[in-house]
Amino acid sequence: MTLILWILVFVISLAVLIKAAGYFTTGAEIAGLKLKINPFIIGVTIVSIGTSLPELVTSFIAIANGQAAIVAANAIGSNIANILLIVGLTVTYAGILTVRRSLIDLDAPLLAISTAVLVAVVWDANVTFYEAIILILTYIIYISYTVKTGQTLGDEVEHGDRKIKKVIKQDIRKDTKRAEAMSVYRMFLLLIGGVVGVYFGADWVIKSVTEIGGILGIASSVIAITAIAIGTSLPELVVSLQAARQKNYEIALGNVFGSNIFNSLMVVGLPGMFSDLPLDETTYTVGLFFMVTATILYILSGISQKIHRWEGLMYLMLYVLFVGKIFVGHL
Repeated sequence: MTLILWILVFVISLAVLIKAAGYFTTGAEIAGLKLKINPFIIGVTIVSIGTSLPELVTSFIAIANGQAAIVAANAIGSNIANILLIVGLTVTYAGILTVRRSLIDLDAPLLAISTAVLVAVVWDANVTFYEAIILILTYIIYISYTVKTGQTLGDEVEHGDRKIKKVIKQDIRKDTKRAEAMSVYRMFLLLIGGVVGVYFGADWVIKSVTEIGGILGIASSVIAITAIAIGTSLPELVVSLQAARQKNYEIALGNVFGSNIFNSLMVVGLPGMFSDLPLDETTYTVGLFFMVTATILYILSGISQKIHRWEGLMYLMLYVLFVGKIFVGHL
């Protein structure tokens, strides 16, 4: 009965965390628009980072609760889930995803580089303060590069096809009107409510994971690399499925690229400034292997500029294999 109760607490707190992150992101987006910040800059910062906010806050709460091993497990598990589970489900749903050449030529190498940097940093199964600084600096370079080269929504408007231009311009007009219509009072309510909800949601996620791990006799990081990773990746799943339904395949795929780069560099880097982040054996041996494998497969799948349903099904089968490997010997 105690186990069921804590599982219920985990599910509810995870739902609160994700919903509150959405409120905060909306409030921050509206604030940016009211301050007349370029919508494209908002897209590459506030909106793209917002989908990874649950992972980031959960990582900080994990450190505060003495569960530093959860940080890397959560980031690595989220990257695996983003590709194998989310892209797998999205492609299976859509049947086929068409990839523009620029996405592979520019975004794919950035994903490969961020993954390689993370692997190099955690090669000794630990992330130190100076290694965390390297991750953060790499992300700053990435953001500077994407803004400078226009590999953001602005690039889609200037160089994309007519359909993409039309969709993005419509979204910008819609967001601008929403910002003008929303009162400052409501905007602050979203921001404050989002912050409070994210904090308490993340806090109870970590507490419930610790309790569930203790009851089942497994490490909290094992639950983090699977259950937390899946839960905190739900915003990416929603974005990708909605984009695929509207046949905005660039957004569906680009969402995963941006989220994985942020997870690799900032979800590990920022908490790493405040505490050393060890990797448990399962995350190091199984998690790293599947993250690198998933990243390589994702890039290779996109080279042909089309990702087919059979590839999506293969991704899903690999994710089932990953979860099976994680829990072998733990239950």
